[in-house]
Amino acid sequence: MASDLDTVRVLRALFNDMPRAPQGLSHLETMAWIQQSMTDFEGGEMAYTIEHITRNSMLDIVLRFREDGHLQDDAAFDATLRQLSTPEGRKAFMDQCIQAQKSVDATARLINRARRPLSEPGPLFGFEVGDIQRFVAAQPSGPGPMYTEFCAREDVRQIGVFEREPGSVHEFAWGFVTEDQGQWNVYIAEAWRRGTVGYFDRFLSAWKLETTGLPDGAPVVSPAPQGLTLDVGIGSFSCLTLHAGRQLRDPALRRWVGEVFFTRMLPYMAGRALDDNYDFPVHLQAD
Repeated sequence: MASDLDTVRVLRALFNDMPRAPQGLSHLETMAWIQQSMTDFEGGEMAYTIEHITRNSMLDIVLRFREDGHLQDDAAFDATLRQLSTPEGRKAFMDQCIQAQKSVDATARLINRARRPLSEPGPLFGFEVGDIQRFVAAQPSGPGPMYTEFCAREDVRQIGVFEREPGSVHEFAWGFVTEDQGQWNVYIAEAWRRGTVGYFDRFLSAWKLETTGLPDGAPVVSPAPQGLTLDVGIGSFSCLTLHAGRQLRDPALRRWVGEVFFTRMLPYMAGRALDDNYDFPVHLQAD
């Protein structure tokens, strides 16, 4: 196992440039100092929290490699500590981890494809007409069981996703949608239960597939309306974010999102994105 000294060395390398409270402060003074440090951090409190979570994840990875991986070699361990002591080195380390995981996932998918016939995933869920009608009529349901389940997650509370309650919440059987500041954020229960972060890129590829053409040559379901853009929902910790800006209140745009995107596109996008054995065409895969 990694020794206590190993742990201390990794912590020092990872957090050497994070602000530290001065010695001699009382408990209350220390808490006030930490709060001020979070507020003053570049990007604010959420950026501070995400940075801490990211660096703690790197701590776990390095200690695991130190215990039973290539970092059992002292020279390799020392080199990794030097790398982790700089912002550029930490970014490179995380990029290496992400690429390694992508390679593992791709290999697993190839093995599974070799074991069973390929098939096009079907829709992950259906829809209730009443739910869609309420969305199109701009009648939010308000927070319900899906919203409550998501907010109860430890990672959601740590990052503070809903410290400020969103402007509107629309609940569906498959998840919920928040409507705020010129955008719709889409939260799919099956995605967050599996770990939303791992599916950001796959949802983006699924969107590209729906809006540029399907594998069998079938026509695009419906081109995205002008002025509507989609992005992975990293900032909101959701699956997808639809940016509409001032057009958010446009009845025609709202109708397209409800009657086309939610009913005819999103169920198939989720089916492909959450099927780990499904490979998107290479030119549609996120970078």
